[in-house]
Amino acid sequence: MTAASAHTPDSSHTPDSAHTAASPAAPVSPVSPVSPVSTVSPVSPVSPVSTVSPVSPVSPVSTVSPASPASPVSPVSPVSPMLVRLAGERATGALLRDHGTLYLADGRVVHAESPAAPGIDVLLTAGGRLPRAGWEEAVDRAGARREVGRFLVDSGRIGGGELEICHLGALFDAAYFALAPGSGPTRFRYGVAHWIGPVRPVSASAVERETRRRRELLDQVWPYAAVDTAPVRAREPVPGQAVTRRQRVLLELADGVRTPLAIAWALGRPAFHTLLDIRRLAAAGLVETPAEPAAATPAAVPSWVATVSADPDIALLRRLRDALEASL
Repeated sequence: MTAASAHTPDSSHTPDSAHTAASPAAPVSPVSPVSPVSTVSPVSPVSPVSTVSPVSPVSPVSTVSPASPASPVSPVSPVSPMLVRLAGERATGALLRDHGTLYLADGRVVHAESPAAPGIDVLLTAGGRLPRAGWEEAVDRAGARREVGRFLVDSGRIGGGELEICHLGALFDAAYFALAPGSGPTRFRYGVAHWIGPVRPVSASAVERETRRRRELLDQVWPYAAVDTAPVRAREPVPGQAVTRRQRVLLELADGVRTPLAIAWALGRPAFHTLLDIRRLAAAGLVETPAEPAAATPAAVPSWVATVSADPDIALLRRLRDALEASL
């Protein structure tokens, strides 16, 4: 009995039962796997919804700014449509205009001449870089076969790079005047070549672009085109006004008789550069700016018209008409 009672407390030993109850409670700790609920944080992948920010790609709608390409709606008109066409045809020959001639080879401009601009011969000889006799010999010996430029270099009279620089200066200078607006016909003679021969060909687009740039530059400096053709008359500088050496050389020739182009020829300088210098002098008040030509005034109405009655008859109106027609 005592053994049974002793066994009973042994079988119902509360610590044992408590142990059995507690140990299952520990497995409840697997509730911690509920922590994966916290992995609902993968809601963060919803953040890709925030990637709706790819709406920013809608910014390409802002690229409606390519409306700026609408600017091509008003394309810059070519300085010489015929030059552009000949370049597209890869033509060879001479383009003759009012104020000069452009020579093309395979659609590229190889030379230009204008009565307004000193030629490459003047630019080379006026500054003493090449004796006049040396130039004339080159023309005599190589002009017929159109290789004057090559002869100058091969004979050692001038370096190849120096010739190219001088030739490009003369080409752009003459092209500026040759491509000036004119009223006469533009003609093209196929197959014509210049006696200087190939030196450094230039694309027609480059010639047009440079011509346009020079026109804009002159207007930016002093927008009075009358300065380019009128005799240049110097003015005294104001006290303290600086005058450069280059400007003084021009002012010494500004005698009220020579035009800017005549001064360019006298100095052996490119004509456009001289125009630019003269406009700068005019902007500085160192040469006079000629007055713009006055607009033509309409013919005055005969004084007797004022005496006409306010209620003239038909016969008077006819006489008035006949008199006006006779006065025109």
